[in-house]
Amino acid sequence: MINGISAGFYGNPFSDYSPAGSFGAPVNGVEGPEEVKKPILNPGESTKVIGAHKSSPAECETCKERKYQDGSDEMVSFKSAAHISPEAAPSAVRAHEGEHVSNAYKKAAEGGGKVLQASVRIKTGICPECGRTFVSGGETNTKIEYPNEDKNPYMKNRKAMENGLLSGMNLSLSA
Repeated sequence: MINGISAGFYGNPFSDYSPAGSFGAPVNGVEGPEEVKKPILNPGESTKVIGAHKSSPAECETCKERKYQDGSDEMVSFKSAAHISPEAAPSAVRAHEGEHVSNAYKKAAEGGGKVLQASVRIKTGICPECGRTFVSGGETNTKIEYPNEDKNPYMKNRKAMENGLLSGMNLSLSA
């Protein structure tokens, strides 16, 4: 085997076909090492170890224990860490990020503003234990424009900050 691909010519290199018969059977009367079976933690996943990884996706403890938690100050789902199966994570994260977009539209409507832009980015990663690609989180960015700056909380904060920074920085010279 070279990087998990059979170097032989026995058909599909990814099949379970063995020219000596079934796996584990003696070859020329010599028995091979006993294969240690790990418990199946993620049913329905492949039991093949990919490359130099420690385990297969079916036996991966990291994927079984992975949890998701929202880090924003908005009232949305996943405020407490929760496990989502690797198969359900893409749709759950997209739905969660959709909550942030929905909140932006509500906030804009309440303040008489307009959502100029809303984008969602789904982030992925590769599990270090089994090599599976998984959804690692999401990020939502929104831009809201308010017609009246007095109602825009961002402009209020900016003005307050600038007043604090710029006060005392005026120079008056007289001759």
